[in-house]
Amino acid sequence: MSTKSVRDATSNQLLEYSRKQGDEKQSITTSWGVPIPEKDASLTVGYHGPTLLQDWVLIDELAHFSRERIPERVVHAKGAGAFGYFEVTHDITQYTAAKVFSEVGKKTPIAVRFSQVAGEMGYADTVRDLRGFAIKFYTEDGIWDLVGNNLPIFFVKDSALFPNFIHVLKRNPKTHIRPDYDMFWDFISLRQETTHTTLMMFSDRGIPDSYRHMHGYGVNTFAFVNAHGKFVYCKFHYLTNQGIANLTSERAQQIAGADPEYLIRDLYNAIATGDYPSWNMYIQIMTPEQAAASPYDPFDDTKVWLHADYPLIPVGKFVLNKNPNSYFAEVEQIGFDVAHLIPGIEPSPDRMLQGRLFNYGDTHRYRLGINNTQLPVNSPFRVSNYQRDGQSTLSSQSGAPNYHPNSFKGPENDRRARALAPVLPISGDAKRIDSGQDDNFTQARLLYEDVLTPDERGRLINNIVSWLKYANTVIQDRSIGNFSKVNEDLGRRIREGLNTYIPQHVNL
Repeated sequence: MSTKSVRDATSNQLLEYSRKQGDEKQSITTSWGVPIPEKDASLTVGYHGPTLLQDWVLIDELAHFSRERIPERVVHAKGAGAFGYFEVTHDITQYTAAKVFSEVGKKTPIAVRFSQVAGEMGYADTVRDLRGFAIKFYTEDGIWDLVGNNLPIFFVKDSALFPNFIHVLKRNPKTHIRPDYDMFWDFISLRQETTHTTLMMFSDRGIPDSYRHMHGYGVNTFAFVNAHGKFVYCKFHYLTNQGIANLTSERAQQIAGADPEYLIRDLYNAIATGDYPSWNMYIQIMTPEQAAASPYDPFDDTKVWLHADYPLIPVGKFVLNKNPNSYFAEVEQIGFDVAHLIPGIEPSPDRMLQGRLFNYGDTHRYRLGINNTQLPVNSPFRVSNYQRDGQSTLSSQSGAPNYHPNSFKGPENDRRARALAPVLPISGDAKRIDSGQDDNFTQARLLYEDVLTPDERGRLINNIVSWLKYANTVIQDRSIGNFSKVNEDLGRRIREGLNTYIPQHVNL
C-alpha cells in the first residue's frame, strides 16, 4: 500500500542541494575567504575564561548577522519572485520603436516579483489586499521596469494622496493595530475616486488563490513612439494562461493560520516541478486626438479604458521557468523603478505615474544604496556614464573618464534615443487642481451591474460589510452614501448587512 508524500519542492530544497554537491567537501571561510579552523566554538581564555576580542571569526560572524536585514519596502514588503523570458508574438512596431518589441519571435530575459501591498514581511499571503505584479525586462537598450498590480486601476489618481492612502492601509501609529477600520473607511469615504477600486478589491479578485492564477496590469497610462516619431498613448495588460482562481474570505482565513506563505510556496513548487506559469501580454492604444476628445480623463488611473472603445491588441507572452537562487539577493534586493523606460516608451501626464517616476527610484536609493542598479539582479547588460563611487560601488567602468565633455573617448549622446525623444507641447497655468470630484461612479456602476454576477455581488457585499461593520456609524453612513451613488440596491444591501451588528456610535 503506497502513501502520497507530504513533501514538495520547497520541503526538499536542501536535499536537492545536497544531492547536487555529491562527495565534494568545502572548507568554511570568513567573509574575506580565509579558511576557518573551528566554526562552532569561540576563542576563550580556558574553558570558563572570557572570549577574546581577537576572535576575528566570531567578530566577522556577529558583525554580518547584525546587518543581515535591510529596511523593508514601505509598500509591497512581502512577495515572491521568479525568472523567465518574454517572447514577441505579434508585430507592434507601428506603435513603438522599443527594441524589446522589434521583431516577432524575439526573446528577452525577465524577472517578475509578485507581492502583497499593505502588510509587512510577516503578513499572511491570503489577506484581502491588492497584489503587486512587476516585470523587469533585461533589454539591449537597458532595464525596462513595468510595475503594476493585479487590478487594472488604483485607489487614488494624484501622487499627492499616495502616502496618505498607504498610511490608512498600515498600522495605526498609536495602537500599532492594522487594519484600523476607521482610518481605512474614513479615507475611502472622503475620497470618492476610491470607489471603483474598492469594489474590485472587495470582490472575488481581492484574494487570488495563486499568483499564477491572476491577471496583471501596468495600471498607469504610458506612451509609445514609433520609428517615424509618431506618438500614441498605451496601457499594458498581462492575462494569465492558467485561468483565474480566487479564494473566499472564509477559506483565506483558514489558510492564513495554516500556511501564511501559501502564495510563495505555490509559485516555487510550480516552477520547481516544471509547471511553468505564463501570461499573454496585450496593449490598448489611444491617439492624442482620442485622448483630447475622451469623455473621461484617460490619464486617470482610477478609470479603465473600455475594451469596446480600445480593444486589446496582442503583443507577446512571458513564461517563468526559474526560481531564484537566493531569495534575499534576487527578490529582496530586486528594485523596480517606474522611471526605467527604454527608447520608444515614454511617460504620460498621468498624475500618479508622474509621482512614481521619482518615488520608486528614491525608495531603492534609501533601501539598497545609490548603486542599487549595480546589484546583479538589477544590473543592465551595459552601463556607460559619468557616475562613480558611492556606497557599494561594484564597477569603475574600466577607468573611463568620469567627466563630460572630454577628449578621451567617453560615452556620447545616443542619436537613436534622441530621435525617439518626443517634443511635447505643454501649456496652461501652473496651479494645484483637486480632480477628485470628477465622475467617480459611472465605471463603478458598470462593474457592479454589468460585470459581476448575482453571486459575485452577494460576496462583494458580504466582504464590504465584514470590514465596514467595525467602523463608527458616521463613517458607515458616509460610505453607504457613496456606494448608493454606484447603485441604490448596493447601498441598501450594505445597510441591511450592517444592521445585524451592534452599531459603533461615535461623535465626529
